[in-house]
Amino acid sequence: MATEQYGEIVIAPRVLEKIIAIATAKVDGVHSLENKSVSDSLSKRALGRGVYLRTQEDGQISVDIYLYLEYGVAVPKVAVAIQKAVKTAVYNMADVTLDDVNIHVVGIVTEKAAKPNLKDLFNEDFLND
Repeated sequence: MATEQYGEIVIAPRVLEKIIAIATAKVDGVHSLENKSVSDSLSKRALGRGVYLRTQEDGQISVDIYLYLEYGVAVPKVAVAIQKAVKTAVYNMADVTLDDVNIHVVGIVTEKAAKPNLKDLFNEDFLND
């Protein structure tokens, strides 16, 4: 993108996790994200809430997303939409290319369960619907 460089730009992994989590939550059919272990739920370490970023030795970056979908959606269709949305958001916002976006559907939520608000999920004032 930018051809001139004035210094080094470093993006913290938790920033990428936050971008991924927000992009995922905005896809139609996604109910909520889920931490994959109880220890992540109790600690502040998993700020992405269900998003786990890994960098391989060869420089490849992959992400695992654990989530609940709404009842009645086509799971493969929603999963592909999440993959596209996440890859696009991370590339556009951070100029980082994700090699793998792995979707782990933890469960399906019935129509009666209220969908969490984005602001409640991430405790951020800058989020817009």
